[in-house]
Amino acid sequence: MVHINVELVTRLIREQFPEWSDLEISPVKFSGNDNRTFHLGDHMSVRLPSAASYVPQVEKERIWLPLLKQQLSLPISAPLAKGNPSAMYPWPWSVNMWLEGETLTRNNINDVNQFARDLGKFLVEFQSIDASQGPAAGEHNFYRGGPIAVYDEEARTAIENTKDTFDEHLLKEIWALALDSKWDKDPVWVHGDIAPGNLLVNEGRLCAVIDFGILGVGDPSCDAAMAWTFFDNDSRKIFKEQLGMDQDTWNRARGWALWKALITYDGNRNSNRAVAEQSFNVINVIVDDYER
Repeated sequence: MVHINVELVTRLIREQFPEWSDLEISPVKFSGNDNRTFHLGDHMSVRLPSAASYVPQVEKERIWLPLLKQQLSLPISAPLAKGNPSAMYPWPWSVNMWLEGETLTRNNINDVNQFARDLGKFLVEFQSIDASQGPAAGEHNFYRGGPIAVYDEEARTAIENTKDTFDEHLLKEIWALALDSKWDKDPVWVHGDIAPGNLLVNEGRLCAVIDFGILGVGDPSCDAAMAWTFFDNDSRKIFKEQLGMDQDTWNRARGWALWKALITYDGNRNSNRAVAEQSFNVINVIVDDYER
């Protein structure tokens, strides 16, 4: 296991980018799971994959984010330079522009309905960019944008394991609806991890989108899962309307949210009460919304 810390990043910068070696390096407060992220001075960041399975993200972001950035009205993260594997660290890594803003919470936005409109508008704009040459969903992005059926066994196992807590038949019904349709239009761009940790806020409004590591092209339904993990009933409706999403795609979006909440709850209910409680609440939101 590679131990990624300030000392390692300092040595890598000194070795490969000596022109930046006088800049202060410090850990980013919310670093994420796929990568470890560090401040490099005031205007840059360093991102290093935390495991081999995340390494393809570096090259993918290097190729595509500068092109996508030019066609979006909101700032997105984009690499400035690529670091090479070395004796100190076995994988490629990247130096990126630092984007200002606070990580999204329910307390730092002015109006959740307006935020739903803003996020929906960004996603519609993102999905309208030509995706004909983009990387098809697959193992490199954990099948975000691909058929949700790839996670059928995981979802059904989690439903079985949690039937003492949730209505097994109702969850199977919701899951079956997600499997009942497929994206039959041209592939569109998929961020793959639209979640509070990857959305930045300034003065109460969405100001930037970051962490495109599981970028791909395909079915956009997975990018709407935040409808059940963050929004309330009214803002969820606004989000759906802003996206212009048909009911079949919405059913698949709900399936993505359900799958993730189920496996997270099942995997943590006996070990991490806080994480399990968050997932428990999401599942209840999904059920309540479905029964309306």
